[in-house]
Amino acid sequence: MERTIQFQKDASVLAANGQQVGTLERVVLNPENKVVTDIVVRTGTLFNKADKVVPVEYIVETTEDQIVVSNEAGELESFPPLEERHLVSQNVDETQKPDEIPPVVYGSPGFGSMLVPAPGEKMVTQIEQNIPVGTVAMKEGAKVISADGKHVGNVERVLADPAVDQVTHLVISQGLFTKANKLIPIKHVMTVGEDAVHLRVKRVSIQDVDTTPIAG
Repeated sequence: MERTIQFQKDASVLAANGQQVGTLERVVLNPENKVVTDIVVRTGTLFNKADKVVPVEYIVETTEDQIVVSNEAGELESFPPLEERHLVSQNVDETQKPDEIPPVVYGSPGFGSMLVPAPGEKMVTQIEQNIPVGTVAMKEGAKVISADGKHVGNVERVLADPAVDQVTHLVISQGLFTKANKLIPIKHVMTVGEDAVHLRVKRVSIQDVDTTPIAG
């Protein structure tokens, strides 16, 4: 069993037969215990992309730039999309009872139905993410912010213990043209969000962090 699970930014995701089925887009983790539950894989072509949520139990191997999924995962078509959009009504007239004027639904075969708002109703788009409750779909490349509010790098790789799927380190990149990687122990991470990771140490402490890579 490999010592470290590696989730590298833009890593190729391969089916069990070696065929590439997508690239790594996000890592889904619990921000409290830092356990990885899923990965988000971008599949499809340029004009027909889809972000699929794949549980970590379907991952059989990772290297620095590749993730291999099991036979059961197939080519990922059966997995849910990261986001689903739903039209929901938002009443503008709070005095109107919902059942007084029902919405009109019309459509045609092959195209489905369309919900038309009743008078006094406003339709809004609600976005739901198909990830476990309480988890965060952190983007690869998320900004890393020090305790003193400085942008100290971007997430390049997430390293996890395969025995418990718990994150042990983040590899962050610094610089635009001459990039340097820093290995950040997870104990230095205070909060994790979709777009940003906040550290509990100041920028000056990051300069002394180990740069030695962890072998897989």
